[in-house]
Amino acid sequence: MTKKNLSSDTNTSSTANYGTLHLGLLAVKKRSQRFTVVACGRRWGKTTLGKTVLLDHAISWNRRTWWLAPTFVMMGQVWRDFKAMARMIEGAKISESEHRIDLPGGGMIAVRSSHKPDHLRGEGLDLAVLDEAAYIDPRVWPEIVRPMLTTTLGGALFLSTPFGRNWFWDIFRIGLDPEEVDWASFQFATGDNPKIARSELESIRRQTSERAWKTEYLAEFNDEGGQVFRGVRAAVRQPALHYAPQPGHRYIIGVDWGRSQDYTAIAVIDATARQMVALDRFNQVGWNLQRGRLHSIAEHWRPQVIWAESNSFGSPNIEALQQEGLPMRSFQTSVSNKSPLIEALALAIERGYLGLLDDPVLLGELSSYSLERLPGGGFRYSAPPGCHDDTVIATALAWHGAENSRSSYIEFV
Repeated sequence: MTKKNLSSDTNTSSTANYGTLHLGLLAVKKRSQRFTVVACGRRWGKTTLGKTVLLDHAISWNRRTWWLAPTFVMMGQVWRDFKAMARMIEGAKISESEHRIDLPGGGMIAVRSSHKPDHLRGEGLDLAVLDEAAYIDPRVWPEIVRPMLTTTLGGALFLSTPFGRNWFWDIFRIGLDPEEVDWASFQFATGDNPKIARSELESIRRQTSERAWKTEYLAEFNDEGGQVFRGVRAAVRQPALHYAPQPGHRYIIGVDWGRSQDYTAIAVIDATARQMVALDRFNQVGWNLQRGRLHSIAEHWRPQVIWAESNSFGSPNIEALQQEGLPMRSFQTSVSNKSPLIEALALAIERGYLGLLDDPVLLGELSSYSLERLPGGGFRYSAPPGCHDDTVIATALAWHGAENSRSSYIEFV
């Protein structure tokens, strides 16, 4: 492949292909302010925008630039893209150990992670691109990056989906103030990218909770403090103890195991009526008694399947109950599968797909259940410190089984 020879006085050419930029991306790129904040939905094209702007500064204008991401994983693909570009430029020097590219005209590209903010100290910059800025340590901008732009009068481009009203929200509001002439803010939904089919967005909307839709796809800032479940009280249809097994109905059980500090929770859902019909919760009970209690509940409701968390001490209990003839299924909870498990329950409650029991423990755990957005883009779901989430997990497992079970009724032996 022929390498491109860039002269040191190049100031108008660019390696970027602007034909790949949609109108929203072009609108941001044409701005003249030093500091630009872009709140955008997933797949809007922020990475394409950031790379295009950075390459313009480093290659066309021979400027010193940084790409900053919350984690090493997130910076990895961008680093590979920049290296592929640099290999096409004659005289470009790539330092794998420093994640840095020095260009023949004097420009520089460095890709950094903010995982350890104190390691980011460096010399002056002309441009910093902060990718997924809402998930970067709030100290990084005012204490590290902003001082590096002082002597050069450099600029910054902040790109992110929102995450509550944190420091990214603060700088976004600065860009909305007409008196702040050095700042500009933009807000784009995922649907503003014309390359995404309307039918795809409609499909996502039907299967996504209101919180996730507004934050991840409409790029709206919210002040809910990570609340996961909405409409909990409205989802209550009947008080407890009003239900009995109905002929022809499919019943699913979800189990979250506990022993001393945590509780074991057993949730029963009528998959036919889409109604929670029973909930049991206890602790300080040995495994034999716990299995016996579950066996009694199963004999009463005759479930099609029992989904139980298999983490830690769950697997031995599941195996023992399978030997006793119960239709046990294992669910190994992980960071990757807990998110869809919880989001499915949140959507069911919010949209009225599932009726809940009027149980104060259940309603309290659902109302206080929260999430933390991780730098890699996923979520960490948990109860507040010192609280429990046993009924939440058991209900989520039962709903998972109700949504994924076969339509025919299977009675265990």
